[in-house]
Amino acid sequence: MRVLAAMSGGVDSAVAAARAVEAGHELTGVHLALAEAPDSLKGKGCCTPEDARDARRVADVLDIPFYVWDLAEQFRVDVIDNFVAEYAAGRTPNPCLRCNESIKFAAVLDRAIGLGFDAVCTGHYARLVDGPSGRELHRAVDPDKDQSYVLGVLDADQVAHALFPLGGSVKTEVRAEAAARGLTVAAKPDSHDICFIPDGDTAGFLQARLGERPGSFVDTSGAVLGAHSGAYGFTVGQRRGLRIGTPAPDGRPRYVLDVSVVDNRVTVGPAEALEVAGLTADRPRWCGPAPAGTFECRVQVRAHGEAVPAAVTAIPEGLQVAFSEPVRGVAPGQAAVLYDGTRVLGSATIAATV
Repeated sequence: MRVLAAMSGGVDSAVAAARAVEAGHELTGVHLALAEAPDSLKGKGCCTPEDARDARRVADVLDIPFYVWDLAEQFRVDVIDNFVAEYAAGRTPNPCLRCNESIKFAAVLDRAIGLGFDAVCTGHYARLVDGPSGRELHRAVDPDKDQSYVLGVLDADQVAHALFPLGGSVKTEVRAEAAARGLTVAAKPDSHDICFIPDGDTAGFLQARLGERPGSFVDTSGAVLGAHSGAYGFTVGQRRGLRIGTPAPDGRPRYVLDVSVVDNRVTVGPAEALEVAGLTADRPRWCGPAPAGTFECRVQVRAHGEAVPAAVTAIPEGLQVAFSEPVRGVAPGQAAVLYDGTRVLGSATIAATV
């Protein structure tokens, strides 16, 4: 099988490519240049010139062809601009999920198929299983590294043309294998930041693009508690970094309950006020056949959250989700990813909570 390996320059994609070669696939490596000003990111984030060099060194060791594809403009429009626009609208986006949807498994896969490749190989931690209705996407064996949540946007055709060689391994095994294979990235640290905000200052990144928009912190009764420089800088469930100035009468921590960019208000309150009974979601994406009517499954609403039992109803506008027990910190703009056991059914974008 002819396979295009997306090689980020990290240890995971390196070992994934090595395993694909060992499995007998005809492999070509490609590094995605996504940063428009990569020199400013030296040693940080991902997709830097240093990462491209690391990916090329791995390709040399594996003796496979290697190319760099410049997708910076598309990444800016589909991921970065979308990220800013979602925050400006009072929602909380997941840029990694958006990148998987529009870049790695849309732009790259489309180009790969056009060039005659059969599949795209990545270092994501997820498993692919042949089921009765076709290829299925499942959680990885390593729960600490499982990335099925950010892959929940893949449709059935994209799942059918994907290759995830690391899904059955834990991270310690992957690093040990990289060292045994003589790959120089064996001890390279993982990147945990948003790749285009390598210093981790999301609020500063947004303020530089959206400017100051002074507004108020209010409690659930509407009483003004303090001031902020922009509602876009907050997300539902946030506790740290509020700097309200007025302590709660009971001394308990306050959390962001709602973000309203219309009147630039951020509503805060106690943790129990974050509990919701359900949600509505739009833009559904199905990893296999689309379910109809109402069905039972588990729903995960944050990248590192737990999947909880729920009843899901497919409606013309998207999905309605009723949780079996209250769930805290559900933020519009995030993804609701649906699971049947370890199998990913699909996902939708959270529009509102109930």
